[in-house]
Amino acid sequence: MNTVNVNFKLDADTKKEMEQACAAMGLTMSAAFTIFAKKVAREYRIPFEISADPFYSKENMARLRKSINQMEKTGGTIHEVEGYD
Repeated sequence: MNTVNVNFKLDADTKKEMEQACAAMGLTMSAAFTIFAKKVAREYRIPFEISADPFYSKENMARLRKSINQMEKTGGTIHEVEGYD
């Protein structure tokens, strides 16, 4: 088998947490990434769900901006945002 080095940047805290999780499973980070890479290569998909947090959706952010504007106009006394059921 011919091996190559793969380099990428990773947040230091994330790296530390991953090292700890891998160690708890008896793996190295290299082994964990190899398992991930082999599964992606075999299945042609990311082997877990990837989704955006709905809190940051365009619709929710627009509602939050409207709520903030309404609260600022009324001095923070509104309990419900007008126009939303």
